[in-house]
Amino acid sequence: MRLLIPLLLAFTVPALAQKTKATIQLTDAEVTTKNIVYKTTPQGELKLHVFSPAGAIQIAALRPCVLFFFGGGWKSGSYLQFVPQAEYLASRGIIAISADYRIANIHKTTPDKAVEDAKSAIRWVRGHSTELGIDPDKVIAAGGSAGGHLAACTALVKAFDAESDGKAISAKPNAMVLFNPAMNIATLFKQRATGNSPMTLDTAEAITPNNFVSQDTPPAILFFGTADGLKAGGDAYVKKATELGLRAEMWSATDMPHGFFNKEPWIQVTAKKMDEFLISLGYLGGEPLIKLPEGAPELKRDN
Repeated sequence: MRLLIPLLLAFTVPALAQKTKATIQLTDAEVTTKNIVYKTTPQGELKLHVFSPAGAIQIAALRPCVLFFFGGGWKSGSYLQFVPQAEYLASRGIIAISADYRIANIHKTTPDKAVEDAKSAIRWVRGHSTELGIDPDKVIAAGGSAGGHLAACTALVKAFDAESDGKAISAKPNAMVLFNPAMNIATLFKQRATGNSPMTLDTAEAITPNNFVSQDTPPAILFFGTADGLKAGGDAYVKKATELGLRAEMWSATDMPHGFFNKEPWIQVTAKKMDEFLISLGYLGGEPLIKLPEGAPELKRDN
């Protein structure tokens, strides 16, 4: 399965995770943070990096929760990539979490283990909803590139449940926020795999979110640059979802490449649109608090 990892290497920008944390903030509001070990694997512990509204412990109302999964081709990356978005949504009243999962460079694992970990993270959060102060029926899976793929897998893929998971707890989120996700893994595999690939087509099919779109798929918003080679998979997802009467919004940035949302002004533009999507679901109130840079470009609605 190792050869699946290079399929996204042409689209990954792992250095942006560090740059984003160091230079970009989407809010000046105070938020509280903590780290929680949610899973112990043979390769080590995995943590949830939790961002909560300041004073959230004193507020009785259960809050929505969003889990972000970072990108990096299932090979590299860090939870730091989505710290700006997590801090912002925490300032808006959501419990925001940026999750660790196993990656090849550190854990020597393959994408199926990353899918397993993402599903474990959703289940852990739901299973600890009372102590986290979250509404288990308002859980949002989010992520970019390979992390967007994992977020989509929690909603769509049926296999790859960890033996240690409590299967009575659903791993399916109530909504998805997907930044240039890899939705058509099987297609990429067919196009790029070589004869000596340890990855089988059956496995590629099993972790392809587009293969499992159904009537109970939750609402989603997707962001792509029009110059991103992965956009075709997003287009195929939106087409399937729309034909089933599901809510699936596609927003595109003209001529932008893969990973465009990591940089200014697109990080602000996409965060504001994410906020508007969550407002429309009833997960947030009021108006977005994002301040767009002067002359910021607009996203185009593709469907």
